[in-house]
Amino acid sequence: MDKFICVNVICTIVLISLIIVPNRVHGIGVCYGRDGNNLPSPSDVVALYRSNGISNMRIYSPDQDALQALSGSNIQLIVGVPNDNVQSIASDPSAATSWVQSNIVAFPGVAFSYVAVGNELIPENPSLAQFVLPAMQNIQNAINAAGLQSRIRVSTAVSAAVLSQSFPPSQGAFGPDSMRAIVQFLASNGAPLLFNVYPYFSYRDNSAQISLDYALFQSSGVVVQDGQFGYQNLFDAMVDAAYAALEKVGGSNVRIVVSESGWPSAGGFAASIDNARTYNQNLIRHVGQGTPRRSGNAIETYIFAMFNENQKGGDETERNFGLFRPDRQPVYPISFN
Repeated sequence: MDKFICVNVICTIVLISLIIVPNRVHGIGVCYGRDGNNLPSPSDVVALYRSNGISNMRIYSPDQDALQALSGSNIQLIVGVPNDNVQSIASDPSAATSWVQSNIVAFPGVAFSYVAVGNELIPENPSLAQFVLPAMQNIQNAINAAGLQSRIRVSTAVSAAVLSQSFPPSQGAFGPDSMRAIVQFLASNGAPLLFNVYPYFSYRDNSAQISLDYALFQSSGVVVQDGQFGYQNLFDAMVDAAYAALEKVGGSNVRIVVSESGWPSAGGFAASIDNARTYNQNLIRHVGQGTPRRSGNAIETYIFAMFNENQKGGDETERNFGLFRPDRQPVYPISFN
C-alpha cells in the first residue's frame, strides 16, 4: 500500500541539529494516506494525531507540506523513498546525497527514525527490485556523510509475498535470493526489516482454512501448534514466519517493524465496521506482548490507515481502511492506550 503516513506515543527528545527519538521505540502508529481530494490539511492531520495520543508516523514520500507540519511536533517518522525514485538513487550516489539533504537535513525539527527505500518492490516489482539494495547503500552513505547514522536507520518495506513459505511459521523462508543480501545489510547497520502484515487478505483469500476468530485475535485457545510455539492469532503466525525466514539468512538479530496492518470497514468480503474495530483494537492491545517466537519483545506497529481515501485505486476495500473520515470524525471508536 503506497503513499501514506503513520503515527505513535513517544518521549520528547530535543537535539540541537535534529529532533530524533532513539529508534528502539515500540508502539502503535497510524498511516496517513494522501490519496483523496477531500482530506484535511497536513497541519490539521498532525493536530488530530496529537489529540488522539498517537505520535509515530510513516510517510511513503517526503511530502514537503507534511514535513513542514511535522516540524517541532516530536512525532517519530519513517520517511519513504518513493518507488519511482529508487532506480535513480541506486544509479547515482549524488542523487542519494541530494535526497537526504533536501528531505532530511533540511528539516531539523522533524524526528526521523527510519528511511524506507521503496515499498513492496520485492518481489512484486521485478524491474525495480534489483535496485533496492544499491539504493539502500547509497542512502546509508548519504546518512553517514550527514552524521546521522546513529539516529536514522535505512530499510525497505516488504509484504508477505516475499515469503515463499510461511506455514507452519517455523518453516518461513524468503523466496527472492536478493533478500539474503538485504538482510545482511540490515544486520550490519542495526536496522529493522519493515514488514506489511495483513491477516485480512489472508483470511479473505483462504476463509475455508482460516477462521475469522483466528484473524481477529479472538480465538479462545491455540489454533496452530508449531513445535514449542502455540499460535492463537494469524498476526503472530505471519510475523513469526518472517522471523524464521530472517534466521535462515543470517538475520537472527534483525528486528521486525510492522509497517502496515489493518482491516477495512466496508467494500468487500468480511469488511465491516465491527470487524475493523475488533481487529485494530485487539492489535493495539496485543503487540506489546510480542510473538511466540519473540515473546516479551513489543512490536512497533503501524495501523493502516488514518483516513478513508476516495482516490485510492484497487478494490473498494482499499478506500475503506481509515480510522477517520475526511471530516476528522471517527469511522468507529478506538483507543490507543
